[in-house]
Amino acid sequence: MSKSAFVHARDFLLAHRTDYETAYRDYQPPQLTEFNWALDFFDAAAAGNDRPALWVVNEDGSEQKMSYSEMSKRSNQVANWLRGQGVRRGDRILMMLGNEVPLWDTMLAAIKLGAVLTPATTLLAPDDLRDRLDRGQVRHVIIGHTHTDKFASLPGDYTRTTVGGAVAGWQQLEQAYQESTEFTADGVTLATDPQLLYFTSGTTSKPKLVLHSQQSYPVGHLSTMYWLGLQPGDVHWNISSPGWAKHAWSCFFAPWNAGATIFIFNYSRFAASAILDTLVRCSVTTLCAPPTVWRMLIQEDLSKYPVKVRELIGAGEPLNPEVIDQVKDAWGITLRDGFGQTETTAQVGNSPGQPVKLGSMGRPMPGYQVRLVDTEGHVAEEGEICLELSPRPIGLMISYADDAEKTAEVMRDGFYHTGDTAAIDADGYITYVGRADDVFKASDYRISPFELESVLIEHDAVAEAAVVPSPDALRLAVPKAFLTLRAGHEPSRELARDIFVFLRSRLSPYKRVRRIEFGELPKTISGKIRRVELRKSEQERVADSRGVMEFYEEDFEF
Repeated sequence: MSKSAFVHARDFLLAHRTDYETAYRDYQPPQLTEFNWALDFFDAAAAGNDRPALWVVNEDGSEQKMSYSEMSKRSNQVANWLRGQGVRRGDRILMMLGNEVPLWDTMLAAIKLGAVLTPATTLLAPDDLRDRLDRGQVRHVIIGHTHTDKFASLPGDYTRTTVGGAVAGWQQLEQAYQESTEFTADGVTLATDPQLLYFTSGTTSKPKLVLHSQQSYPVGHLSTMYWLGLQPGDVHWNISSPGWAKHAWSCFFAPWNAGATIFIFNYSRFAASAILDTLVRCSVTTLCAPPTVWRMLIQEDLSKYPVKVRELIGAGEPLNPEVIDQVKDAWGITLRDGFGQTETTAQVGNSPGQPVKLGSMGRPMPGYQVRLVDTEGHVAEEGEICLELSPRPIGLMISYADDAEKTAEVMRDGFYHTGDTAAIDADGYITYVGRADDVFKASDYRISPFELESVLIEHDAVAEAAVVPSPDALRLAVPKAFLTLRAGHEPSRELARDIFVFLRSRLSPYKRVRRIEFGELPKTISGKIRRVELRKSEQERVADSRGVMEFYEEDFEF
């Protein structure tokens, strides 16, 4: 019953993929009680299905192409093997893998077992991993063999499994492929059981723990499938790193919900020409990438690349109108964007076939009732993006796993509060304004100023720090730190370099401070740092101008 309700909802959205009014008005989210997406939907769709489910291409020319049927059997083998290693229903598994076939095997296997996945990026430093092990209550770790050294100083009673190579003291996932290709579940999976636990940046020093259920992402991502415009048989490429929620959005659930092929191109260094060549050579039909990538792609002559794409999507931050215009001029295709969070699936988007208003991220997606709420709690034309909780959207998280107070804060007054602000026009199109708090994005990664400031003041010379986004032509924004120094220390180029070295040893690359400026910090009468003033001054400054005592990380060799 659960499977048929899910398939019916999916088929309704596919049938109305370009009819937004009908899709939004008449979509009925499936009401599920017992549901295991990997067993009830994926395996059923994979039975006797030789169409490609996953296609991984490497820059050396090697590739792997796995059918739906093969992925079903491989994941059964991994599920059987993990069960033999002690993985039980409800256990939490930290998975830190690259874009390699075992990642998809492991995700499917964990869902089949009823385990809870905690995806992690390979960029994480040992301190980040320690936090995930402790607060995530991790029982099992599955990682690429080149990253085991990060766990050398992380004791704990967790099983250890590598992929891609043998390491003393670690099991090898490759052993799983000797197991039976038949799998039998140990019981039913409730739709409300936990499935995914994501760590995401917040306004405190520690990331929030976003807990999703067995239905919130698998079923909720029908809205993402609709926004992306995916169809059965598509070859869908989402340029995203494993470990982040967008990877599960568009490299796992949404494409397979649609019966599409997930396409991956692995490269050591980003090169726009290689991306475009691959797009053409492999006949990709739908492409989703963050605006940072789009800004790099348009530096090439797009008209020289005879792409076969039908849908182009930007995600992660607002799209610049000039980027949309250049892509449209070269390929005759409208680049569309949307909005969602780790806590949800696609809430708002420009869906296929609909007019796109430059600067707007579109209209609410099927399954979501979006309201803009002002500071007094009233629905308004501009305000915080909120979701109606009656009925509760299927794609909304269960909770922040270890923070009942924070959960209550965002689930108040009949709304889920996103913390983002926007404006809405008479046609229902929503335009993003910004974060309601100080969290910002740099190169598509969410950055918590408080976390970076906490590291900065660990340096012997730093008394106070304030981190804000600094405009960058390519990455939209990079973290910049305004610093005041302790007595006995004077601003200098040498000190700036020493601070950059200090940060490089303590922060993962994706969240490092890239600019430093020494000086006094603006404060309120009560002594609180006025980050809003610093943010405003950064936004208004002339491009490429610098403060008298401002230094960039790229000024130095390390």
